[in-house]
Amino acid sequence: MERLLVALVIVGIVTAVAVVVRRRRTPDAPTQRRYTAPSQLDRRDFDRADAPWLVAVFTSATCSACHSVLDKARVLASEEVAVVEVEYGTDRAIHERYSIDAVPTTVIADASGVAVATFLGPMTATDLWAAVAEAREPGSTPSGGSCQRADAPDAQIG
Repeated sequence: MERLLVALVIVGIVTAVAVVVRRRRTPDAPTQRRYTAPSQLDRRDFDRADAPWLVAVFTSATCSACHSVLDKARVLASEEVAVVEVEYGTDRAIHERYSIDAVPTTVIADASGVAVATFLGPMTATDLWAAVAEAREPGSTPSGGSCQRADAPDAQIG
């Protein structure tokens, strides 16, 4: 009888602890939206469709980080690399066609329009330039060409 009483006390204590822990448990965070960048572009949608490489920077006039990203990208412009700004206010149809819902979004695409690297949000000039160098000549960067992705876009559009 004494063992049964001890067992019941232990079960009672465990149950009480479980109830307290359950009540203190923080609810799960709400599901967060994930932004995506296009994996394929129709090069005819952009200026200089004949250039071997395209750096498309999707921007918005209200985006504070977009100007910095565009400045970093413009340095890459050459005969081989077309750098194109796609501003939401003037190129809304292109933003909608590629489901761009956050800016800045930067896409580095080859001659066929295949996105070889993308950035969501601001990035360092080093990361952007290295991604273009790696796309143009695989193995040319110490990182081995890993695609850099930033997950914090500056501004949502739509």
